[in-house]
Amino acid sequence: MNGQSLRIVRLANFVAPASGGLRTALRELGKGYRAAGHEPVLIVPGDRASDRRTEQGRIITLPGPLLPGTGGYRVLADKRRVARLLEELAPDRLEVSDRTTLRWTGKWARRARVSAVMVSHETADGVLRTWGLPEGAARRTADALNVRTAHTYARVVCTTEFAEREFVRIGARNVVRAPLGVDLVERRPALRDTGLRARYAREDETLLVTCTRLSVEKRPSTALDAVESLVRRGRRAVLVVAGDGPLRSRLEQRARERRLPVTFLGHVSDRGLLGALQASADVCLAPGPAETFGLAALEAMACGTPVVVSASSALPEVVGPAGAVAADRGDAFADAVDLLLERSETERREVARARAECFGWDAAVRAFLAAHDAEVFVPGSLPGAVA
Repeated sequence: MNGQSLRIVRLANFVAPASGGLRTALRELGKGYRAAGHEPVLIVPGDRASDRRTEQGRIITLPGPLLPGTGGYRVLADKRRVARLLEELAPDRLEVSDRTTLRWTGKWARRARVSAVMVSHETADGVLRTWGLPEGAARRTADALNVRTAHTYARVVCTTEFAEREFVRIGARNVVRAPLGVDLVERRPALRDTGLRARYAREDETLLVTCTRLSVEKRPSTALDAVESLVRRGRRAVLVVAGDGPLRSRLEQRARERRLPVTFLGHVSDRGLLGALQASADVCLAPGPAETFGLAALEAMACGTPVVVSASSALPEVVGPAGAVAADRGDAFADAVDLLLERSETERREVARARAECFGWDAAVRAFLAAHDAEVFVPGSLPGAVA
């Protein structure tokens, strides 16, 4: 570490206006880097070019094509334009949040003698399995991809032990752990809103909420399976789905045909409303089997709401005693909901909030900056930071 302000250029694909966890992580880390005295610059794809200054630093948007069937995701497809921009920006550090289409930037960084890190936001074999690749083939393909990633970048940042395992499996020695976090002020139990709750559920009904992108790898259908199973066994339960994506019309059709008590809100851009919804639920569902951290689940816990998570994901490691773990089946998720509701409301909400308090963004920012060999050198910029 050199005690100097660093220009940290960050590249990310698959960031749409309706993105959830990745967009949140990019925003909070950028804010933290600025508070620590560094200069973050984020490069993302969009429908048109722009360059603006924000609370998370400078954001440069380059035109990028839409990926068919992804519900709005775009990619930075023009390598020459991105490379020219990187040369103009002359970064001190490079941070890449896409291990597939942007992996070439690791080679650029080596030629430019810029230290570069790749952030693993999902497990490669987990995503490949959700897209239908057999387990053995998914593992072999993921291992080959991860070997190239580990060799290309100075460091690979993993947010959980779960995410780290696939790199440990291939013998990578440049992997570091850096957890993500949650805004414990913006997300809090006091957001609970009886009027909002009454809009979606009666007093004698269990309100379930899932906040997720409606795409194959997130497995939102498991949430519908769960509410169907709960209703079948006699529990008065309703489900509210906050999120959008390519599977939405199919899920809505299924809910209509089976007369399931499900409300689809689409993408909720009002973060205050989303927090109130999470705080007003009895249980939140996080069915994604390939999640390596699960920010939506952590936000729900910060609001005092317990979460049922996929046993195939990293979330059991994150939620600890504040939730329940289920196999990737609707009946298993329904069993886990019943298990959580056996606890008193006070107990389950207090435990959820206490667990979330273990994950502040200040610790996440320090861990990511350490991965960059970058100091927190602005006195008092982060809680607990040492100048």
